[in-house]
Parts: sequence; structure tokens; C-alpha cells
Amino acid sequence: MTVTTQHPFKPGDLTGEQLFFIVGPCVIESENICLTIATELASLAQKHGVTIIFKASFDKANRTSKNAFRGPGLEEGLAILERVKNQSGLPITTDVHTPDDVWPASEVVDMLQIPAFLCRQTDLLCAASETGMYVTIKKGQFLAPPDMRYVIEKVGNKSIICERGTFFGYNRLVVDYAGLHELKALKKPIVFDATHSVQLPGGGSGQSTGNRDLAIPLANAALCQGVNGLFFEVHPDPTKALCDGDNSLYLSEFSKWLPRFIELHEKVKGWGLH
Repeated sequence: MTVTTQHPFKPGDLTGEQLFFIVGPCVIESENICLTIATELASLAQKHGVTIIFKASFDKANRTSKNAFRGPGLEEGLAILERVKNQSGLPITTDVHTPDDVWPASEVVDMLQIPAFLCRQTDLLCAASETGMYVTIKKGQFLAPPDMRYVIEKVGNKSIICERGTFFGYNRLVVDYAGLHELKALKKPIVFDATHSVQLPGGGSGQSTGNRDLAIPLANAALCQGVNGLFFEVHPDPTKALCDGDNSLYLSEFSKWLPRFIELHEKVKGWGLH
């Protein structure tokens, strides 16, 4: 397999004016699928001169059903992520669920991620902060945007805030674009998670569903609000994905839209919204 190496990852890539991306499959299904996705993402990153951070979970602890696929676990999952990092040249991120996950993960990945349901877990946030790494914190679906300031206090200067929709009624998330404006007031990089925002939590039979057709329009709207980064779950064939397939983009669809996202971001930057 021929792999194209991306330019070296620098933390400043996440805090400047250039749009960055967090992209990958919901969960590590296999090393082969991860490498297939990462190879395409590395090629795109080099071609368009942007930072793409590969994301996949070694464990999806928050599942609707106890029978849902969770991933390979910490040890095997981190070994796969390390091989993906070495072979693709992409920076890597993954989510951590307990303080015990943090240090093993920090030895492999370039950035940590806190799941939305855990964004108020003080011990987890403080453990992530102690690594000195950038930490992407997904805003809880239950949390008012201004209340993320208390989360930032626990993590510190290297906080990155990720919007992924707010609970509204049953099995429904709504993106509050006024909320994005409030998050920007916290003076931290803001990432919009387009594919989780179109998720229908618990909307299926023992699993979440979603509508991937809405992800691109929501991402474009978020770019018009001046966000710093975009998050997408992608898969070569989402209909066969073991987790979040209904709200994941086809990898080919993301590849097609990437230059359009960059173009729109540059236009919005010219409007002075960054």
C-alpha cells in the first residue's frame, strides 16, 4: 500500500486562521479499514495543504444497547492507531472515557477527545489536561453553550470546543447556530461536528440512526459562522459500518466536498468572522 505523508503536525495548526479537519470512522473496525481511510485523507491533506487529524475510537463505551459493537479495546486499538499514524503520516486523535485511558492514549495520539456525555467529568478532564496535549471537548447535548466555560476551566488553555447538537424532544438533535456564536465568545478554537449533529440518538432498534444527507448543509452553515474546524465520521461504505453508519459520510463524498469547504472558509474569513 502506498501512503502519502502529510506535512508535520504542529499544535499551532489548530489555533490559527486555517481550517482544520477531524475525520475518520466512528470506531476501529479493522486495521485495513482505518488504513484505507487514512491513506485517502493523507493524500487530500497534502493536495490541499490542510491539517486533517485522523479520528477513530478504540472503545465506544456509550452505546444504546449492551450488544452494540464497541471496538477492539484500549491495547489493540492503540496499537492499530499507532500503525495508522506511522504509515499515513497523519496526526491522530481518539476519545478517552476514564482517567486510566488518558496516559496510554497520550503516548500514541497527538490530541485527546472527551465524549459529549463525559464533558463534566472533572477527574477525566483534569487527567487530560495534565498531559499538556490539546483536548477536544464535545459539548454535552444537555449543556447550554455558555456553561462550557466551566469545562474550559478544568482543561485550561489547550481546550478545543466541539459542537455536536443539542437534545430536542425525543431522538432528535438540533444545531443552535446562535449557540455557536456564544461558544466563540469563549475564545477557544471551535469545531463543528457535522455528522454527529444529524444523529438520531436511540432512534433505531437498540441503536442510534441519523440522516447523513443533512451533514453537508449543516457544515456549510457552520462555516458561515466562522468555526475553526470541521468534524466528520467517514467510511468507505457507511451502509456496512458497525457504528454510526446512518450519519457517516461516504469517504468519496468527503473527498469531493473538502476543497469546497476550504473555499467557503476563505470567503468567510474575508468577512471578518474569525
